[in-house]
Amino acid sequence: MLKIAYHPIYKHELPEGHRFPMEKYDLLPQQLLYEGTCKKENFFEPEIPNNKHFFTVHDPEYFFDLLNITLSQKAARKIGFPLSEVLVEREMVIADGTMKASEFAIKNGISMNIAGGTHHAFSNRGEAFCMLNDQAIGAKYLQNKGLANKILIVDLDVHQGNGTAEIFKNDTSVFTFSMHGKSNYPFIKEKSDLDIPLENNTNDSEYLDTLKSTLPKLINQEKPDFIYYLCGVDVIETDKLGKLGLTVEGCKKRDQFVLQTCFDLKIPVMCSMGGGYSPDINMIVNAHANTFRLAQEIYF
Repeated sequence: MLKIAYHPIYKHELPEGHRFPMEKYDLLPQQLLYEGTCKKENFFEPEIPNNKHFFTVHDPEYFFDLLNITLSQKAARKIGFPLSEVLVEREMVIADGTMKASEFAIKNGISMNIAGGTHHAFSNRGEAFCMLNDQAIGAKYLQNKGLANKILIVDLDVHQGNGTAEIFKNDTSVFTFSMHGKSNYPFIKEKSDLDIPLENNTNDSEYLDTLKSTLPKLINQEKPDFIYYLCGVDVIETDKLGKLGLTVEGCKKRDQFVLQTCFDLKIPVMCSMGGGYSPDINMIVNAHANTFRLAQEIYF
């Protein structure tokens, strides 16, 4: 059965007019249930995990500044959300969702988190709506439990996974691959193990050709026994914070290729949803829902 991490805390109240589409975290599970892609049994509710899991990738000083809401104003501003205890709890619960989903992926081949993909969280700071790096935390969780050795992070969000790249820059047991908009945020990029910067308005065929010529070779080269997939839908041409030119169908074909590749090679994959900022919330939800539909179709 496809197991999906979801908690009501994912939809966090924001000031009116905030550009982050927080309502998608409620609408997406509702849509999946309504159309019959998922049943209630597919979902599990993560909790606040033990703090020790955060220290595997984050500096304790930074973590406790977050926890106690004692970050400097400048550091808090970079996160982009008004800092609060509930917001930090939300981020901790998301990370737990990714850790637990990772174990479900080993058991079932694939698992998902309705939220997550917080790849702009560095070891010692947060930025761009990210505070604790869920997939980085998940990777060390699996390794420390002896459930995986070599991990590949496939980050196909429109923005470079700069925090993830920084966290694992000296760790050869986790390979970071980011394919993103060249002229998009972050404007000063970190160095992933493999970066593929794409020109503005890159279309479906160019994007898919690049991905198809890269991913299988990369898997063959690195031989991971676990894959984290960050499947942001901000690659779509209507996205307010992206500059690529994919259609919703092209984005779906991207997910189909990644998931089918993982399935064929029998490598467990855990998916965090990442970004999506098109003006039409229904388009965002539909594009995210495609990933879940494909997971059900390919694996179950």
